[in-house]
Amino acid sequence: MIGLGHGRTLSAAVDHLPRFEAKGVDFGSLPGGLTRNYAANPHDVMHSSVHKAGSNAYVLPIPFFAGSESDRAILLAQPGAREIFDLSSRATLKLVGMGTVTRGAQLVATGMIEPHEIAEIHAGGAVAEMMDHFFDESGCILETTLSARTLSVDLSGTGNEGIVVIAGGAEKAQAIRAVLNSGRLTGLMTDEATARKLVA
Repeated sequence: MIGLGHGRTLSAAVDHLPRFEAKGVDFGSLPGGLTRNYAANPHDVMHSSVHKAGSNAYVLPIPFFAGSESDRAILLAQPGAREIFDLSSRATLKLVGMGTVTRGAQLVATGMIEPHEIAEIHAGGAVAEMMDHFFDESGCILETTLSARTLSVDLSGTGNEGIVVIAGGAEKAQAIRAVLNSGRLTGLMTDEATARKLVA
């Protein structure tokens, strides 16, 4: 299985893929996929991938974040949700986007979290977000006010999977560097200008 995250850059990358045969390869969503803003619907990435590959897709019919830790448990107990969550957790390849921790972050722009929440997370030292987990500059995952409510697969994984980030732009250089510092990535797809900034 290939696990898919969310993000504008990931969506654009998938849109530019040619048609290819991937029978026997399934796609599963890594975070929850219900958003307040349909224009940012991460299910679009899934639908595009399945259309390009002629494969099966499994989406998580739950939001990015639950209202509380107990709500998270209830959502994952719904029929099919836990099975898809576990299936996506075992994906051998995870293709993900990532974001910054600013007031202009996609999580804020799409209404998934409030500006005061991202401000609090930033004040706690976070500079990057990947799969709804937050990282400090050294690449450590931070416990935040959202951690217990996150409806995204765990990043600890099985040790057999690859995580490839698809992200670019000068505004994301610090965030990309932080996630690279985590040592959790097996690959990065970015543009030349961002790559040069990262190695400078």
